[in-house]
Amino acid sequence: MKEPTTEIDIEASAVTTMLHPTLPPTASPHQALVERLKDYGQEDVFALWDELSPEERDLLLQDIENLDLPRIDRIIRCSLQSQGLPVAAIEPVPENCVSTVEERTKEDREKWWKMGLKAIYEGKLGVVLLSGGQGTRLGSSDPKGCYNIGLPSGKSLFQIQAERILCVQRLAAQAMSEVSPRPVTIHWYIMTSPFTHEPTQKFFESHKYFGLEPDQVTFFQQGTLPCISKDGKFIMETPFSLAKAPDGNGGVYAALKSSRLLDDMASRGIKYVDCYGVDNVLVRVADPTFLGYFIDKGAASAAKVVRKAYPQEKVGVFVRRGKGGPLTVVEYTELDQSMASATNQQTGRLQFCWSNVCLHMFTLDFLNQVANGLEKDSVYHLAEKKIPSINGDTVGLKLEQFIFDCFPYAPSTALFEVLREEEFAPVKNANGSNFDTPESARLLVLRLHTRWVIAAGGFLTHSVPLYATGVEVSPLCSYAGENLEAICRGRTFHAPCEISL
Repeated sequence: MKEPTTEIDIEASAVTTMLHPTLPPTASPHQALVERLKDYGQEDVFALWDELSPEERDLLLQDIENLDLPRIDRIIRCSLQSQGLPVAAIEPVPENCVSTVEERTKEDREKWWKMGLKAIYEGKLGVVLLSGGQGTRLGSSDPKGCYNIGLPSGKSLFQIQAERILCVQRLAAQAMSEVSPRPVTIHWYIMTSPFTHEPTQKFFESHKYFGLEPDQVTFFQQGTLPCISKDGKFIMETPFSLAKAPDGNGGVYAALKSSRLLDDMASRGIKYVDCYGVDNVLVRVADPTFLGYFIDKGAASAAKVVRKAYPQEKVGVFVRRGKGGPLTVVEYTELDQSMASATNQQTGRLQFCWSNVCLHMFTLDFLNQVANGLEKDSVYHLAEKKIPSINGDTVGLKLEQFIFDCFPYAPSTALFEVLREEEFAPVKNANGSNFDTPESARLLVLRLHTRWVIAAGGFLTHSVPLYATGVEVSPLCSYAGENLEAICRGRTFHAPCEISL
């Protein structure tokens, strides 16, 4: 018996021939998509079509029609084919590619600080925040940037970062006040995911953008891609929807391009882009010194790095890929024990010691080049994960790009060493874990700010051991420990507390 025609079939019949022109005009959208999916070997997504209700059929058709099938097929093929291909051997990063802490002079730091503030004053810096993740591992379903790590102020990660932008804007305006006194604006581009987009926007709105102007903040979403089996077939999460996952923090390049935000940056006169992850509470957003160094080096890309704490630390490190090849990042799993432990006899450092901590600077021209290059090459990392499916959790593959996938495209990359205790306090795991917890990050902030206050002539009293407490300096008071003498000299503060304006 012939299946009765549904309203869905009638409404969509007009566009059926556009989907697959070889079919007769009366073919249903279901038939058209089946034929189209056969071209890519994905027709099995309709295996349970006969069991679906009209509403479920409509949802499945929408899900498939929203896919850019040629692009997704190209990504799947290129990514699967790249597995197991030989790659060039890795070599240590040349010494002249790294600005180390010990070789930096006071004159260098002051020069770069002034160069950075001047570029910020001229509106040449934009800031991109990678904020697609939820605080799931922290016991929260909210966007991670909403998380309060327990500082005396009770501020969220978003608020701390927003206030650092406000502080830099003020510093740049003050530095150039004799030239042409006027307000300074740094545009903040915040990448969310389908899970965090709306809650992030609402959080900013409810907190009045933490003192920033609403029109200097732009939210945009990273993409998603279907999850696949090991032979490249789409995995169905339900009989009427595909299993999908965000395309990784490296999805920022495609998202900036598809959202036309690279064009938006150009129209604003932005030439340099600071890019970082949300879960580092010590991040120096829009760091003038790093920006000045970047401009001075004339590089296309740059990264802040910290030294590995010990040979077997599970961190990605910068390497040179092939003799005379580009700098790039490899995961710790790519370094065997002898390589991880090898020491540079001249410096005494590990040969592979420069850890990637997702603190990057790019020229806008380079971001355009990367977005085009990554899209053309279409090679994604394949992460083997348990995927929720109609058959329960099934082992499959997520297609992801990483933020550091850009570096092989760079004609030049400069590395800028920073100290962990000053600029890297990640918040990744719940309290009680061994590392990177809200508690460990909170203590790093309190200890650093305590050093700032003491250096500025302040004193502390405390009812618990000092190693377990300290003070918090509001970003509105000081960006990196500067200008605290007037607030702190000769004053005594009882820890824990916040020092604010």
